[in-house]
Order: sequence, then C-alpha cells, then structure tokens
Amino acid sequence: MTKYPSLLSNFLDYVKINTRSDANKTATPTTPGQTILLKKLAEQLKSKQLKDVHFSDGSFVFGTIPANTDSDLTIGLIAHVDTADFNSDNVNPQVHPNYAGNDIQLNSEFILSPNDFPHLKNYLGNTLITTDGTTLLGADDKAGIAEIIALIDYLNEHPEIKHCEIKVAFGPDEEIGKGADAFNVTDFGADIAYTLDTGAVGEINAETFNAAEAIVTIKGTSVHPSTAKGLMVSAITLANEFENQVPSHERPEFTEDREGFYFTTDWHATPDKAEIGYILRDFDKAEFMAKKQKFIEIAKSLNVKYGDGRVKVNFKDQYFNMAELIDDSVVQRAKSAIEQADIKPRIVPFRGGTDGSKITFKGLPTPNLTNGSENAHGQYEFASLESMEQTTDILLNLVKL
Repeated sequence: MTKYPSLLSNFLDYVKINTRSDANKTATPTTPGQTILLKKLAEQLKSKQLKDVHFSDGSFVFGTIPANTDSDLTIGLIAHVDTADFNSDNVNPQVHPNYAGNDIQLNSEFILSPNDFPHLKNYLGNTLITTDGTTLLGADDKAGIAEIIALIDYLNEHPEIKHCEIKVAFGPDEEIGKGADAFNVTDFGADIAYTLDTGAVGEINAETFNAAEAIVTIKGTSVHPSTAKGLMVSAITLANEFENQVPSHERPEFTEDREGFYFTTDWHATPDKAEIGYILRDFDKAEFMAKKQKFIEIAKSLNVKYGDGRVKVNFKDQYFNMAELIDDSVVQRAKSAIEQADIKPRIVPFRGGTDGSKITFKGLPTPNLTNGSENAHGQYEFASLESMEQTTDILLNLVKL
C-alpha cells in the first residue's frame, strides 16, 4: 500500500492537459491550457481546506497550510504548470511496473533504451511512467505539482504531524523564462522557498547560470551580382564571419559542470540583412561579462573592416546566479530533509535557470529540489513513481518541526 495514494493518479491526470507555453505570446499565462490546469489546481487546494487560495496578480495560484504548532518559520513550495516547446497534444502516458532494465518500446519508431540512457539502470524494480513516443511527458514539472498535492493530502490525513506554515504556489510560463516575472513575493509571504523541477531525486540546485540573450543584427549592401565588385557587402558573409569568431570550444556540446557557453539559437540571413540569436551562460559573473564583451569586440572588428554601424549587438539579461543571495542554512535544511529520507544529497549547479533564479533576486531565497523525473523536453522523458514518493518524503521532512 503506497504512502501517497493520490500521487500517480493525479500525475497521470495533470500530464494529459496540454500546457505548452508560447514564447511568442505576451499575456500571462501564454496559453489557455495553463489556465485550465491552474484553475483545476485552485479548486483542488480549496477542496483540501487550504486557506487564502487565490490567483496572485492573475498568474500564480497561491494557497496556505497554517502551522499546527508554534513556529515563526514559513516555507514555500513552488512548481510550474507549463511544458516545454515540444509536442504536448494528446499526451498518452505509459506505466511500466517493475522495470527490469530492458529496452522500452515507446512506439514503432522510438525506443527508450539503457544503451542510449545508461541512467535507466538506476531505476531497476521501479514503476516508470513514459511517453508513447509522440509527445513529451510533462513530468517537468507536473511531477512536482503532484508531489506537493500528495504532501497536502498526507498532512490532512495525519494532523498529528507538527509542521510550520506552508505556502504553496503553482505558476505559468517557467519554460519560456517569464512566469516568475509576475511572482509577488510579498503576497506569497514565505521566509524561504524551494522550487521543484526535473532531475534525479536528491539533488539540490542552489546555483544557476547568469544568463543573457544576445541579438546580432547585420546591415548589408545588396547589389546585383553582375555589378557587385567593390560594391556588395553581403550580410550573410558578415554573419558567417561573426559566427566563426565565437569560440568554438565554448559551445554547449563541449561544456559541462560549471563551464559556461555561447549557443546559437536562430539565424535569419539574406545579402541585405541578417539577424543571429544567441544565449550566453556562465556561473561566474566576471566570465559572464567577458562573454558579452567578446561579442562587443567581434562587432567592433567587423565594423572596422566593413564600415561603421553594419554590425550591432543588443543584450537582454534573463536571470542571474541565485548563489549570490542564498544563505547556506537554506541549503542545509534541504540537505537534512534529503538525508532523513535515506538518500544521499547532491549539491549540483543547475545548468539552466529556474523560477527560483528570479524569485531569489526578488528577495525570497529559492533553491531548487529535483522531482524524480529525467530526460525532460522530449519523447524520451520519464518519471519514477518511487522517486516521486521519495521526493514527497523530502518535502514532508522539509516542513516538519
């Protein structure tokens, strides 16, 4: 008999709702499916007797579990409803009890194999939930949502467990980096908080990249090729020259751990004009600034060569490394909660960003705890039910006094 009977059924229910976010939309949430799930979760929180359930600033759903003993600590638990930019229509989760380490045939085209994903062997004997090979699963981050709901159910069933005040938040548009812009720290009212996001159970992410978008725009001079000598300046040529000066050994496919990178995200070019999109990432603030400076220097050299004003670089900061503002006590509390669940904690820099990246810089220290799912953002995504149960144990340990 499982300790958290609602965990699997809720998870399977949540992943079937298409909540793919849309970076091209300006409203928050950016897609109607997110609103559907957020409203569903708000009703669930009310039915489970949480206090002050409401949509904060029209985006995040907030709710409160009052403390049942004297405590001046309030802990927040946060998960996001949206899924990444991959097919999310008609998600059809597949449940595989007692995984034996074999290949899992998702469909006629795709196989989830330990030959390709050796970490599958970490889940021998577990119940795995996978896709059917045509969509992502949505465990990022509906596993986190299901775990928070399972915690609420368990506390309701066991009122003898003494716990601090708990604030719960479910929010939109994390995958496109804009949901946390609308997070109201004052309204939430927590002292410390933890996001839940994808990853093998037991990891604590208290560091994220410093992150920026860079848009390189290039102005060419387009002339008919028959009379182009000495006149044409092809924006395509300049774009190639710019790209070739970006350090090739500092791209994502050659970096790991605490190494930063430059990543070309999109490219649009004609002889008349070109635009290249990049993202710049680094854990170290000085190295992050050096990456920006590298782009400025490349643009300057091309403008000297081809004429002033042809190449311009515009930066947009996206988020910063939360490690600057997170006190070690917040990490140690999570570490202790993981150890109490008989799991070895692993403090790992997160090679990306979380809602906690922005929320931390709004004044609420918010590291990330992993939710027991892996291979996010594609058809090979999977979650372990046992890992999700362990994550819920960790949350229970986190809020108990």
